[in-house]
Amino acid sequence: MSVPTEPVPFSVLDLASVREGGSVAESFRHSVDLARRVERLGYTRFWLAEHHNMPGIASAATAVLIGHVAGATSTLRVGSGGIMLPNHAPLVIAEQFGTLDALYPGRIDLGLGRAPGSDQATARALGRDADSGDRFPQLLEDLLLFLAPASPGQRIQAVPGAGAQVDVWLLGSSTFSARLAARLGLPFAFAGQFAPRLLHEALDLYRAGFRPSEFRRAPYAMVGLPLIAAESDAQAEHLATSAYQRVLRLIRGQPIFTPPPVASMEGRWNEMEEAHVASHFGAAIVGGPGTVRQKLEAFLAETQADELMLASEFYRHEDRLRSYEIVARLPLMQRATAQASVAA
Repeated sequence: MSVPTEPVPFSVLDLASVREGGSVAESFRHSVDLARRVERLGYTRFWLAEHHNMPGIASAATAVLIGHVAGATSTLRVGSGGIMLPNHAPLVIAEQFGTLDALYPGRIDLGLGRAPGSDQATARALGRDADSGDRFPQLLEDLLLFLAPASPGQRIQAVPGAGAQVDVWLLGSSTFSARLAARLGLPFAFAGQFAPRLLHEALDLYRAGFRPSEFRRAPYAMVGLPLIAAESDAQAEHLATSAYQRVLRLIRGQPIFTPPPVASMEGRWNEMEEAHVASHFGAAIVGGPGTVRQKLEAFLAETQADELMLASEFYRHEDRLRSYEIVARLPLMQRATAQASVAA
C-alpha cells in the first residue's frame, strides 16, 4: 500500500507522567504547556488517560484534568484516552462530559475503555466487580442513552449531559472493542502505544464490520503510536532509554516515575524483561527527522490509519516539546495542518 494522499491528522496522548525528582504539580504544568504548544503546531486533539494507584502517573481524575487543559487552550480537541467505563456509573460520566461540553462546546472527546486502568486490588477499591468488563456493552448503551437528547417523560436524565455534542470513541488493545465499535458505528482507537500485537487484525475487523450510524457514516480508525524524535538517531535512542526504564519498572511492579536517560540498557534487564519491553514498544518510532519521516510514512502505508495519536515519554520536558516540533515540520504533518487551515 502507498502513503495516504489525503492529510492525516496527528494528535497527542499524555499520561501526565511525573519524572524522578519532579512533582504532580510540575506534571500538570507540563501538560498544559505541551497542550498549548501542540495546539499552535497544528495537532488535532490532546487526550489524557485514566490510571489509578500508579505512582508516576497523575491523570487519575481524568475529567478534572481535561477541563484544566481545555481551559488553557482554545481550538484543540481535548478528551480521554480513555475513561475506563466499568469503573464508573454511566450517568456520572455523562454528567461529567456533559459539563465539559457545556464549558468547551465542540471540543470534547470521550474515549472509552473497559480495562481497570490498574491492578485488581485497586479495581476492587474503585468498587468494580469481577464481571464489570463483561458488562461493558450494556454500560456503553446506558451511557449513549444518557448523552442522547432526553425523551419526553424520561425519568432519569443527565443534567448536564443529555444532548451533549461529545464525540464518543471506543478504545482497545484487542479485537473486542474493534468489533463493538464497528457494530455501533463509532470511531475506534487502537492502543498501539503499548499493545501492537493485534493491531492489524483489529483494524481489519473494524473496517470490514463497520455499520453506518448516527455517529459516523464511514469507519474512522486512529492508532496510538510511541514516538521519540530528536536531532539524530543516536540522540533519540539515548532519550528513549527513559521510556524503556519506565516500562521495565512497570513490569517489576515498581513506581514508574520517569527516570533520566542512560548510556545503555545493557545489564539493566534480563532476557525476558528485555523481550517484554521490546513487545511493548513493538510499533515505536525512534530516530532523527529523516528516520521518523521514513518510518511514519511506512506505518501509514501499512495501516492506512485515519489518524495517529503520538505517545512520547521523556525525562526532560524540553525534549518532549522538541519531539513534537520535529514531527510537526514533516511534510505529512504540514500538509494536514495546511488543509485544516483551508477548511476552517
